[in-house]
Amino acid sequence: MEYTNDITNTVMHETKKPVILIVVDSLMRQSIQKLIQEGKAPAFSFLIKNGQFLPEVISSYPTMSVTIDSTLLTGTYADQHKIPGLIWYKKDENRIISYGSGVSEIWSLGVKNVVLDGIVNLNKEHLNKNVQTIHEELSKGGMQSASINGLLYRGNYRQLLNVPKLISAMGLLPNKIDMNGPLLLSLGTFSHKSAKNKYQMFIWRKFGFNNQFSVNELIFLIEQNKLPSFTLAYLPDADSHIHKNGPEDIKPIEKADQYIQQLLNSYSTWEEAIEKVVWIVHGDSGQTKVIKDKNTALIDLNDLLKDYTFWERNKSGEIAIAINERMAYINLIKENIDLSKIIETLKKDMRIGIIAWKEGETNYVTSPQSNNTFTFSPTGSYKDLYNQSWKIDGDHSILNLKIDNQGLIEYNDYPDALARLHGALYSHEGRFIIVDAKPQFEFIEKHSHNHVGGGAHGSLHKIDSLVPLIIAGTHEKPEYNRLIDIKNWILKLTK
Repeated sequence: MEYTNDITNTVMHETKKPVILIVVDSLMRQSIQKLIQEGKAPAFSFLIKNGQFLPEVISSYPTMSVTIDSTLLTGTYADQHKIPGLIWYKKDENRIISYGSGVSEIWSLGVKNVVLDGIVNLNKEHLNKNVQTIHEELSKGGMQSASINGLLYRGNYRQLLNVPKLISAMGLLPNKIDMNGPLLLSLGTFSHKSAKNKYQMFIWRKFGFNNQFSVNELIFLIEQNKLPSFTLAYLPDADSHIHKNGPEDIKPIEKADQYIQQLLNSYSTWEEAIEKVVWIVHGDSGQTKVIKDKNTALIDLNDLLKDYTFWERNKSGEIAIAINERMAYINLIKENIDLSKIIETLKKDMRIGIIAWKEGETNYVTSPQSNNTFTFSPTGSYKDLYNQSWKIDGDHSILNLKIDNQGLIEYNDYPDALARLHGALYSHEGRFIIVDAKPQFEFIEKHSHNHVGGGAHGSLHKIDSLVPLIIAGTHEKPEYNRLIDIKNWILKLTK
């Protein structure tokens, strides 16, 4: 199979109206609406006025980018795509996987391990081979696709990634990496098409993982008439600013609007842009404001579970903690650990919203605010709004569920809670407990980066889980207001 990095002679198939999906990291409904009211978001305003605006679409769980992107690309939750979070414990290798987080975490886990997992293993090994990405599905149907700065991009075309000299010189990766991706793959300095990106790939520009790189690549495809049936483009810049300053910081979203203006300006008029292309813009997760007082805001799991020993690199322990900001996996490495004893310890901290685990085929949920337990499992006499059936028992108020006389389940604080939580509970091997924080709080362990006074996500709560979706250029929309339904909707749009 030939490499497809050079698109100069690539023949683009005749395609139905191309679809461009733009993921704006940490895009939130409140930010869009405030900017539009202030007249500072002409691109968002135009797309909404001439299209559809779905302000509350349910993300994946945990609400961390790699898990969300996996759901978006495969149309499945974590029980099927098998990417449990940004950080998780891999039982068969007895190690913590991280796809990139705070400096202390990266250093403690080994820089080489983190780079290899994030650049290679995420797509090549960890993403379940038994599920198909949208790129793979389109390719099977004879259609072409592109990915621009998406960390999840597995496809059917052979791609050669060029590793930055700084990274290869440090021995973190070889000079070249052979991967499978869509027909057109742009991934920062590892793979790019536009000559304009020559100045976007320095280390201080995050090796090309920035908004301008993504926009330059997409404009290049538009101007060269190389748009395939489907293109996913990632705008990552807002996330770090909102983590630092909190969700009330709308300046990064104003800048994201300016980048989308550049894309619309690549057509003679904005009206022509939506006439020729289907434009979809969505956020991946919300962010919750974290209290400024670190002693109040941070739930230290090392301290809370101080009676146990903890896994560290080159040093085993009784439990392994994998922090995903406002949720965490507590993995029980030793078989003789009493799970109920850990749960009772966790229930002493009132900043924790829910505690979940599984036994056999049954999922259990409890809370520091309740002396009871709620159990659920797929396939039963109760149905939810997404036509999913469940067997349930116990105190369903723990998940703030409402159930009517016909057995219809309505979700409130925790959108699509049963399917999303079930997905996380079956996302990887081993015995583990999930803890999920109330709004304003965040989990930490010895090496964690925290977001005190800023913003954080990761939890099942609606503040982290509801994201906006803007659609222009088609009257169609997903079957349900969930990211998990976007893949099948796009496949229909491109037929």
